Amino acid sequence: MNGEKMIFACKRVASPVAYCALSIKRGTRHEPAQYNGMAHLMEHMLFKGTEKRSSNSINNVLEREGGELNAYTTKEEIVLCATVLREDLPKAVDLLAELAFTSTFPQKELTKELDVVYDEIISYKDSPAESIYDHFETLLFKGHPLEKAILGEKRTLRKIDSNLLKEFLAANFIPSNMVFTVVGNIEEAAFQKLVQKSVNKYCRTSLQDGSSRSVEAIPNRELDSDPGYASEDRKIASEGCSSLKIGTPFQMEFTKRNHQAHCIIGTSAYSYSDGTRRIALALVTNILGGPASTSRLNNVLREKHALVYNIEANFTPYSDTGVFSIYFGCDKSLISKCRELVYKELEKIVTVPLTERELKNAKKQFLGQLFISQDNAESQCLAMGKSIMVYGKMFPFEQTRKQIEQLTAEDLLSVAQEVLTKERLSELVYR
Repeated sequence: MNGEKMIFACKRVASPVAYCALSIKRGTRHEPAQYNGMAHLMEHMLFKGTEKRSSNSINNVLEREGGELNAYTTKEEIVLCATVLREDLPKAVDLLAELAFTSTFPQKELTKELDVVYDEIISYKDSPAESIYDHFETLLFKGHPLEKAILGEKRTLRKIDSNLLKEFLAANFIPSNMVFTVVGNIEEAAFQKLVQKSVNKYCRTSLQDGSSRSVEAIPNRELDSDPGYASEDRKIASEGCSSLKIGTPFQMEFTKRNHQAHCIIGTSAYSYSDGTRRIALALVTNILGGPASTSRLNNVLREKHALVYNIEANFTPYSDTGVFSIYFGCDKSLISKCRELVYKELEKIVTVPLTERELKNAKKQFLGQLFISQDNAESQCLAMGKSIMVYGKMFPFEQTRKQIEQLTAEDLLSVAQEVLTKERLSELVYR
Protein backbone atom coordinates (compact mmCIF):
# COMPACT_ATOMS: atom_id res chain seq x y z
CA MET A 1 0.00 0.00 0.00
CA ASN A 2 1.14 3.58 -0.60
CA GLY A 3 0.94 6.53 1.77
CA GLU A 4 -2.30 7.91 0.31
CA LYS A 5 -4.65 5.15 1.49
CA MET A 6 -6.34 4.77 4.85
CA ILE A 7 -8.30 1.70 5.88
CA PHE A 8 -11.66 2.00 7.58
CA ALA A 9 -14.19 -0.47 8.95
CA CYS A 10 -17.83 0.08 9.85
CA LYS A 11 -20.24 -2.03 11.84
CA ARG A 12 -23.81 -0.81 11.84
CA VAL A 13 -25.85 -1.27 15.02
CA ALA A 14 -29.22 0.16 16.01
CA SER A 15 -28.14 2.50 18.79
CA PRO A 16 -28.33 6.23 19.52
CA VAL A 17 -24.65 6.03 20.60
CA ALA A 18 -21.70 5.71 18.23
CA TYR A 19 -18.15 4.60 19.01
CA CYS A 20 -15.28 5.54 16.74
CA ALA A 21 -11.52 5.04 16.96
CA LEU A 22 -8.42 6.01 15.04
CA SER A 23 -5.74 3.37 15.59
CA ILE A 24 -2.14 4.16 14.67
CA LYS A 25 0.26 1.26 14.23
CA ARG A 26 3.00 2.96 16.18
CA GLY A 27 3.76 2.47 19.87
CA THR A 28 6.55 2.18 22.40
CA ARG A 29 8.56 -0.34 20.38
CA HIS A 30 8.81 2.16 17.50
CA GLU A 31 10.29 5.03 19.49
CA PRO A 32 14.07 5.65 19.76
CA ALA A 33 15.50 4.00 22.88
CA GLN A 34 17.05 7.26 24.07
CA TYR A 35 13.58 8.82 24.07
CA ASN A 36 11.74 6.00 25.83
CA GLY A 37 8.23 7.18 26.71
CA MET A 38 7.86 9.36 23.61
CA ALA A 39 4.85 7.49 22.19
CA HIS A 40 2.92 7.78 25.46
CA LEU A 41 3.94 11.41 25.91
CA MET A 42 2.76 12.10 22.37
CA GLU A 43 -0.62 10.58 23.18
CA HIS A 44 -0.93 13.12 26.01
CA MET A 45 0.27 16.00 23.89
CA LEU A 46 -2.15 15.35 21.03
CA PHE A 47 -4.79 16.96 23.25
CA LYS A 48 -2.73 20.08 23.99
CA GLY A 49 -3.27 22.05 20.84
CA THR A 50 -3.71 21.82 17.07
CA GLU A 51 -3.21 24.34 14.30
CA LYS A 52 -6.66 25.80 15.00
CA ARG A 53 -7.61 24.74 18.55
CA SER A 54 -6.29 25.21 22.07
CA SER A 55 -6.34 22.35 24.58
CA ASN A 56 -9.47 23.78 26.19
CA SER A 57 -11.21 24.00 22.83
CA ILE A 58 -10.29 20.38 22.02
CA ASN A 59 -11.88 19.14 25.23
CA ASN A 60 -15.04 21.14 24.60
CA VAL A 61 -15.77 19.85 21.09
CA LEU A 62 -17.36 16.58 22.24
CA GLU A 63 -17.79 17.03 25.99
CA ARG A 64 -20.23 19.92 25.59
CA GLU A 65 -22.38 17.50 23.56
CA GLY A 66 -22.21 14.87 26.32
CA GLY A 67 -19.59 12.84 24.46
CA GLU A 68 -16.24 11.44 25.57
CA LEU A 69 -12.76 11.73 24.09
CA ASN A 70 -9.97 9.40 25.15
CA ALA A 71 -6.71 7.75 24.09
CA TYR A 72 -4.25 5.09 25.14
CA THR A 73 -0.79 3.80 24.21
CA THR A 74 0.48 0.22 24.04
CA LYS A 75 3.83 -1.16 22.96
CA GLU A 76 2.62 -1.41 19.37
CA GLU A 77 -0.11 1.20 18.90
CA ILE A 78 -1.58 4.57 19.84
CA VAL A 79 -5.38 4.75 19.79
CA LEU A 80 -7.60 7.83 19.81
CA CYS A 81 -11.25 7.09 20.53
CA ALA A 82 -14.53 8.89 21.02
CA THR A 83 -18.03 8.04 22.23
CA VAL A 84 -20.82 10.32 21.05
CA LEU A 85 -24.47 10.47 20.15
CA ARG A 86 -25.09 9.29 16.59
CA GLU A 87 -25.78 12.81 15.31
CA ASP A 88 -22.41 14.01 16.62
CA LEU A 89 -20.35 11.33 14.86
CA PRO A 90 -19.16 13.76 12.10
CA LYS A 91 -17.69 16.00 14.82
CA ALA A 92 -15.92 13.05 16.43
CA VAL A 93 -14.39 11.79 13.18
CA ASP A 94 -13.27 15.29 12.25
CA LEU A 95 -11.69 15.89 15.67
CA LEU A 96 -9.75 12.61 15.68
CA ALA A 97 -8.32 13.41 12.24
CA GLU A 98 -7.45 16.94 13.34
CA LEU A 99 -5.59 15.65 16.41
CA ALA A 100 -3.68 13.01 14.44
CA PHE A 101 -2.49 15.29 11.64
CA THR A 102 -2.30 18.88 12.93
CA SER A 103 -1.20 18.73 16.57
CA THR A 104 1.40 21.41 17.30
CA PHE A 105 2.93 20.28 20.64
CA PRO A 106 3.40 23.76 22.19
CA GLN A 107 6.59 23.77 24.27
CA LYS A 108 4.82 25.54 27.14
CA GLU A 109 2.18 22.81 27.28
CA LEU A 110 4.87 20.12 26.96
CA THR A 111 6.73 21.47 29.97
CA LYS A 112 3.55 21.25 32.05
CA GLU A 113 2.52 17.84 30.72
CA LEU A 114 5.90 16.34 31.53
CA ASP A 115 5.16 16.98 35.20
CA VAL A 116 1.84 15.15 34.77
CA VAL A 117 3.60 12.14 33.21
CA TYR A 118 6.29 12.16 35.92
CA ASP A 119 3.51 11.99 38.50
CA GLU A 120 1.88 9.14 36.53
CA ILE A 121 5.17 7.21 36.67
CA ILE A 122 5.47 7.74 40.43
CA SER A 123 1.86 6.65 40.93
CA TYR A 124 2.51 3.55 38.87
CA LYS A 125 5.60 2.67 40.90
CA ASP A 126 3.50 2.98 44.04
CA SER A 127 1.31 0.16 42.69
CA PRO A 128 3.60 -2.91 42.63
CA ALA A 129 0.79 -5.17 41.40
CA GLU A 130 0.86 -3.12 38.18
CA SER A 131 4.49 -2.02 37.85
CA ILE A 132 5.82 -5.57 38.26
CA TYR A 133 4.40 -6.48 34.83
CA ASP A 134 6.45 -3.80 33.04
CA HIS A 135 9.52 -4.71 35.08
CA PHE A 136 9.09 -8.36 34.11
CA GLU A 137 8.91 -7.57 30.38
CA THR A 138 11.89 -5.22 30.63
CA LEU A 139 13.95 -8.08 32.06
CA LEU A 140 12.56 -10.77 29.77
CA PHE A 141 13.01 -8.80 26.56
CA LYS A 142 16.35 -7.16 27.37
CA GLY A 143 17.98 -5.93 24.18
CA HIS A 144 14.70 -6.19 22.22
CA PRO A 145 12.40 -3.25 21.32
CA LEU A 146 9.71 -4.66 23.63
CA GLU A 147 11.89 -4.13 26.71
CA LYS A 148 10.94 -0.44 26.84
CA ALA A 149 8.33 0.58 29.41
CA ILE A 150 5.32 2.40 27.99
CA LEU A 151 5.55 5.33 30.42
CA GLY A 152 9.29 5.71 29.93
CA GLU A 153 11.66 7.17 32.50
CA LYS A 154 12.25 10.69 33.72
CA ARG A 155 15.82 10.69 32.36
CA THR A 156 14.63 9.83 28.83
CA LEU A 157 11.51 11.97 28.86
CA ARG A 158 13.34 15.15 29.85
CA LYS A 159 15.30 14.95 26.57
CA ILE A 160 12.12 15.27 24.48
CA ASP A 161 11.11 18.64 23.06
CA SER A 162 8.38 19.90 20.77
CA ASN A 163 10.46 19.43 17.61
CA LEU A 164 11.11 15.75 18.37
CA LEU A 165 7.39 15.13 18.80
CA LYS A 166 6.66 16.88 15.50
CA GLU A 167 9.26 14.72 13.75
CA PHE A 168 7.81 11.52 15.25
CA LEU A 169 4.31 12.57 14.19
CA ALA A 170 5.39 13.41 10.63
CA ALA A 171 7.27 10.12 10.20
CA ASN A 172 4.73 7.79 11.80
CA PHE A 173 1.24 9.31 11.73
CA ILE A 174 0.63 8.60 8.06
CA PRO A 175 -2.53 7.14 6.51
CA SER A 176 -0.99 3.75 5.70
CA ASN A 177 -0.23 3.27 9.43
CA MET A 178 -3.82 4.06 10.44
CA VAL A 179 -7.22 2.41 10.71
CA PHE A 180 -10.49 4.30 11.30
CA THR A 181 -13.29 2.19 12.83
CA VAL A 182 -16.84 2.84 13.93
CA VAL A 183 -19.64 0.92 15.59
CA GLY A 184 -22.86 2.87 15.31
CA ASN A 185 -26.03 3.49 13.33
CA ILE A 186 -24.37 4.56 10.11
CA GLU A 187 -23.97 2.97 6.69
CA GLU A 188 -20.52 2.12 5.38
CA ALA A 189 -20.73 4.55 2.46
CA ALA A 190 -21.67 7.42 4.75
CA PHE A 191 -18.82 6.64 7.14
CA GLN A 192 -16.40 6.41 4.22
CA LYS A 193 -17.39 9.94 3.18
CA LEU A 194 -16.86 11.22 6.72
CA VAL A 195 -13.41 9.67 6.96
CA GLN A 196 -12.31 10.76 3.52
CA LYS A 197 -13.54 14.32 4.03
CA SER A 198 -11.89 14.75 7.44
CA VAL A 199 -8.60 13.08 6.60
CA ASN A 200 -8.20 15.11 3.42
CA LYS A 201 -9.06 18.24 5.37
CA TYR A 202 -6.06 17.81 7.67
CA CYS A 203 -3.61 15.35 6.09
CA ARG A 204 -1.32 16.87 3.49
CA THR A 205 0.49 14.19 1.53
CA SER A 206 3.09 15.52 -0.86
CA LEU A 207 4.63 14.14 -4.03
CA GLN A 208 8.24 14.63 -5.08
CA ASP A 209 7.33 17.46 -7.41
CA GLY A 210 5.73 19.37 -4.53
CA SER A 211 2.14 18.77 -5.53
CA SER A 212 -0.37 17.16 -3.18
CA ARG A 213 -2.57 14.12 -3.51
CA SER A 214 -5.76 13.31 -1.62
CA VAL A 215 -6.10 10.37 0.74
CA GLU A 216 -8.46 7.59 -0.26
CA ALA A 217 -10.47 5.75 2.41
CA ILE A 218 -10.51 2.02 1.63
CA PRO A 219 -13.01 -0.47 3.13
CA ASN A 220 -11.21 -3.17 5.10
CA ARG A 221 -12.73 -5.95 2.96
CA GLU A 222 -10.65 -4.75 0.00
CA LEU A 223 -7.46 -5.72 1.82
CA ASP A 224 -7.87 -9.43 1.10
CA SER A 225 -6.39 -8.90 -2.35
CA ASP A 226 -3.64 -6.58 -1.14
CA PRO A 227 -0.61 -8.62 -0.02
CA GLY A 228 1.22 -5.47 1.00
CA TYR A 229 -1.00 -4.57 3.92
CA ALA A 230 0.40 -5.46 7.36
CA SER A 231 3.60 -6.48 5.53
CA GLU A 232 5.70 -4.79 8.22
CA ASP A 233 4.23 -7.04 10.90
CA ARG A 234 4.76 -10.09 8.71
CA LYS A 235 8.37 -9.01 8.16
CA ILE A 236 8.88 -8.54 11.91
CA ALA A 237 7.39 -11.95 12.60
CA SER A 238 9.56 -13.70 10.00
CA GLU A 239 12.89 -12.12 10.87
CA GLY A 240 15.41 -14.00 12.96
CA CYS A 241 14.38 -16.60 15.49
CA SER A 242 10.90 -17.82 16.29
CA SER A 243 8.64 -16.07 18.78
CA LEU A 244 9.54 -18.52 21.57
CA LYS A 245 13.28 -17.95 21.19
CA ILE A 246 12.96 -14.27 22.01
CA GLY A 247 13.62 -13.52 25.68
CA THR A 248 16.18 -14.88 28.13
CA PRO A 249 15.03 -16.77 31.28
CA PHE A 250 15.97 -15.22 34.62
CA GLN A 251 15.24 -15.43 38.34
CA MET A 252 15.38 -12.12 40.20
CA GLU A 253 14.21 -10.78 43.54
CA PHE A 254 13.99 -7.19 44.78
CA THR A 255 13.46 -5.88 48.28
CA LYS A 256 10.53 -3.48 48.42
CA ARG A 257 8.83 -1.54 51.18
CA ASN A 258 5.56 -3.34 50.61
CA HIS A 259 3.31 -5.05 53.10
CA GLN A 260 2.74 -7.80 50.56
CA ALA A 261 5.03 -9.89 48.38
CA HIS A 262 4.39 -9.82 44.62
CA CYS A 263 5.50 -12.45 42.16
CA ILE A 264 5.39 -13.05 38.41
CA ILE A 265 6.31 -16.38 36.85
CA GLY A 266 6.34 -16.33 33.06
CA THR A 267 8.07 -16.62 29.72
CA SER A 268 8.03 -15.51 26.11
CA ALA A 269 5.11 -16.88 24.12
CA TYR A 270 3.47 -16.98 20.70
CA SER A 271 3.05 -13.96 18.43
CA TYR A 272 -0.07 -12.85 16.56
CA SER A 273 1.09 -14.83 13.53
CA ASP A 274 1.24 -18.15 15.39
CA GLY A 275 -2.34 -19.04 14.45
CA THR A 276 -3.81 -22.12 16.09
CA ARG A 277 -1.02 -22.37 18.67
CA ARG A 278 -1.79 -18.82 19.84
CA ILE A 279 -5.46 -19.68 20.33
CA ALA A 280 -4.57 -22.93 22.09
CA LEU A 281 -2.27 -21.06 24.50
CA ALA A 282 -5.03 -18.53 25.19
CA LEU A 283 -7.28 -21.41 26.23
CA VAL A 284 -4.54 -22.96 28.38
CA THR A 285 -4.02 -19.58 30.04
CA ASN A 286 -7.74 -19.32 30.79
CA ILE A 287 -7.78 -22.81 32.30
CA LEU A 288 -4.84 -21.98 34.54
CA GLY A 289 -5.74 -18.50 35.74
CA GLY A 290 -8.57 -16.90 33.83
CA PRO A 291 -11.14 -14.57 35.43
CA ALA A 292 -13.42 -17.41 36.56
CA SER A 293 -13.17 -18.45 40.21
CA THR A 294 -12.98 -22.06 38.99
CA SER A 295 -9.61 -21.54 37.28
CA ARG A 296 -7.03 -24.02 38.54
CA LEU A 297 -4.72 -21.53 40.22
CA ASN A 298 -7.52 -19.63 41.89
CA ASN A 299 -9.10 -22.85 43.06
CA VAL A 300 -5.86 -24.14 44.61
CA LEU A 301 -4.23 -21.03 46.05
CA ARG A 302 -7.32 -19.07 47.09
CA GLU A 303 -10.24 -21.43 47.54
CA LYS A 304 -8.40 -24.49 48.86
CA HIS A 305 -5.43 -23.04 50.75
CA ALA A 306 -6.53 -19.40 51.34
CA LEU A 307 -3.04 -18.12 50.53
CA VAL A 308 -3.88 -15.25 48.17
CA TYR A 309 -6.57 -12.72 47.41
CA ASN A 310 -5.66 -12.43 43.74
CA ILE A 311 -3.93 -14.77 41.33
CA GLU A 312 -4.19 -14.60 37.55
CA ALA A 313 -2.63 -15.85 34.34
CA ASN A 314 -2.26 -13.66 31.25
CA PHE A 315 -1.14 -14.10 27.66
CA THR A 316 -0.34 -11.05 25.52
CA PRO A 317 0.74 -11.61 21.91
CA TYR A 318 2.87 -9.08 20.00
CA SER A 319 3.96 -8.87 16.36
CA ASP A 320 7.02 -11.09 16.74
CA THR A 321 6.62 -12.75 20.13
CA GLY A 322 4.36 -12.71 23.16
CA VAL A 323 4.43 -12.98 26.92
CA PHE A 324 2.77 -15.49 29.23
CA SER A 325 2.65 -14.64 32.92
CA ILE A 326 1.20 -15.77 36.23
CA TYR A 327 0.90 -13.08 38.90
CA PHE A 328 0.00 -13.36 42.56
CA GLY A 329 0.37 -11.29 45.70
CA CYS A 330 0.59 -12.82 49.17
CA ASP A 331 1.93 -12.43 52.68
CA LYS A 332 5.73 -12.34 52.55
CA SER A 333 5.98 -15.45 54.70
CA LEU A 334 3.86 -17.42 52.20
CA ILE A 335 5.79 -16.71 49.00
CA SER A 336 7.60 -20.08 48.93
CA LYS A 337 4.41 -22.07 49.50
CA CYS A 338 2.58 -20.15 46.76
CA ARG A 339 5.39 -20.65 44.27
CA GLU A 340 5.47 -24.35 45.03
CA LEU A 341 1.75 -24.71 44.31
CA VAL A 342 1.99 -22.66 41.10
CA TYR A 343 4.77 -24.86 39.77
CA LYS A 344 2.75 -27.98 40.63
CA GLU A 345 -0.14 -26.70 38.52
CA LEU A 346 2.22 -25.85 35.69
CA GLU A 347 3.70 -29.33 35.85
CA LYS A 348 0.22 -30.80 35.69
CA ILE A 349 -0.82 -28.77 32.63
CA VAL A 350 2.41 -29.81 30.88
CA THR A 351 2.15 -33.54 31.62
CA VAL A 352 -1.52 -34.50 32.02
CA PRO A 353 -3.92 -34.09 29.06
CA LEU A 354 -7.43 -32.81 29.74
CA THR A 355 -10.22 -35.34 29.87
CA GLU A 356 -12.97 -35.08 27.29
CA ARG A 357 -15.27 -33.51 29.86
CA GLU A 358 -12.64 -31.03 31.09
CA LEU A 359 -11.91 -29.95 27.53
CA LYS A 360 -15.59 -29.48 26.71
CA ASN A 361 -16.17 -27.40 29.86
CA ALA A 362 -13.03 -25.31 29.24
CA LYS A 363 -14.11 -24.46 25.69
CA LYS A 364 -17.63 -23.58 26.78
CA GLN A 365 -16.39 -21.25 29.49
CA PHE A 366 -13.83 -19.59 27.21
CA LEU A 367 -16.35 -19.01 24.43
CA GLY A 368 -18.83 -17.59 26.91
CA GLN A 369 -16.26 -15.10 28.15
CA LEU A 370 -15.42 -14.07 24.59
CA PHE A 371 -19.09 -13.62 23.67
CA ILE A 372 -19.74 -11.48 26.74
CA SER A 373 -16.65 -9.32 26.16
CA GLN A 374 -17.75 -8.70 22.56
CA ASP A 375 -21.26 -7.68 23.64
CA ASN A 376 -19.84 -4.19 24.10
CA ALA A 377 -19.83 -1.80 21.18
CA GLU A 378 -16.77 0.11 22.34
CA SER A 379 -14.78 -3.13 22.70
CA GLN A 380 -15.89 -4.17 19.23
CA CYS A 381 -14.76 -0.86 17.75
CA LEU A 382 -11.29 -1.13 19.29
CA ALA A 383 -10.97 -4.83 18.42
CA MET A 384 -11.82 -4.09 14.78
CA GLY A 385 -8.94 -1.64 14.51
CA LYS A 386 -6.50 -4.00 16.20
CA SER A 387 -7.44 -6.92 13.98
CA ILE A 388 -7.06 -4.91 10.78
CA MET A 389 -3.68 -3.52 11.84
CA VAL A 390 -2.36 -6.97 12.71
CA TYR A 391 -3.99 -9.21 10.11
CA GLY A 392 -5.25 -6.86 7.44
CA LYS A 393 -8.84 -7.99 8.03
CA MET A 394 -11.49 -8.69 10.65
CA PHE A 395 -12.27 -12.23 11.68
CA PRO A 396 -15.94 -13.15 12.17
CA PHE A 397 -16.58 -14.44 15.66
CA GLU A 398 -17.89 -17.67 14.17
CA GLN A 399 -14.45 -18.30 12.70
CA THR A 400 -12.86 -17.87 16.12
CA ARG A 401 -15.49 -20.13 17.64
CA LYS A 402 -14.72 -22.82 15.07
CA GLN A 403 -11.00 -22.60 15.78
CA ILE A 404 -11.60 -23.01 19.51
CA GLU A 405 -14.05 -25.87 19.09
CA GLN A 406 -11.58 -27.75 16.87
CA LEU A 407 -8.84 -27.73 19.52
CA THR A 408 -8.01 -31.13 21.00
CA ALA A 409 -6.53 -32.13 24.33
CA GLU A 410 -3.35 -33.01 22.42
CA ASP A 411 -3.21 -29.48 20.98
CA LEU A 412 -3.33 -27.96 24.44
CA LEU A 413 -0.78 -30.38 25.84
CA SER A 414 1.55 -29.66 22.93
CA VAL A 415 1.55 -25.87 23.39
CA ALA A 416 1.89 -26.26 27.17
CA GLN A 417 4.95 -28.47 26.67
CA GLU A 418 6.40 -26.02 24.16
CA VAL A 419 5.85 -22.87 26.21
CA LEU A 420 5.49 -23.72 29.90
CA THR A 421 8.31 -26.15 30.68
CA LYS A 422 10.20 -25.17 33.83
CA GLU A 423 13.50 -24.46 32.08
CA ARG A 424 11.79 -21.74 30.01
CA LEU A 425 10.19 -19.97 32.98
CA SER A 426 11.43 -16.74 34.48
CA GLU A 427 10.60 -15.37 37.91
CA LEU A 428 10.44 -11.88 39.37
CA VAL A 429 9.69 -11.35 43.06
CA TYR A 430 9.08 -8.14 45.01
CA ARG A 431 9.56 -9.04 48.65
